[in-house]
Amino acid sequence: MLVLLLSVSVPLVLSFYPKLRFYQNTRALFLSIGCILLIFGSWDVFATWRGHWFFNPEKIFGVHVINLPLEEVLFFIVIPFCCIFTWEALKFIRKRIK
Repeated sequence: MLVLLLSVSVPLVLSFYPKLRFYQNTRALFLSIGCILLIFGSWDVFATWRGHWFFNPEKIFGVHVINLPLEEVLFFIVIPFCCIFTWEALKFIRKRIK
């Protein structure tokens, strides 16, 4: 959970930078993250249900969504957010350099 919080901290704060205007595309952002969560979250639920992998109960908070720990669900939200933010920030920087 600490890694997720550290990963999202800088992109989340910088996403409100007025000139970047990242917050104006929230519909596309939520749709993208929702698709990732649906596809890969479903895969994780299935693979966990089948016993292909598991989560050590000593290393998680114990809160589950379906049969996935909260940390795993948040991973599918935080990391795509960070990737999309990085992409948009690089496009912004590229425009500013030209």
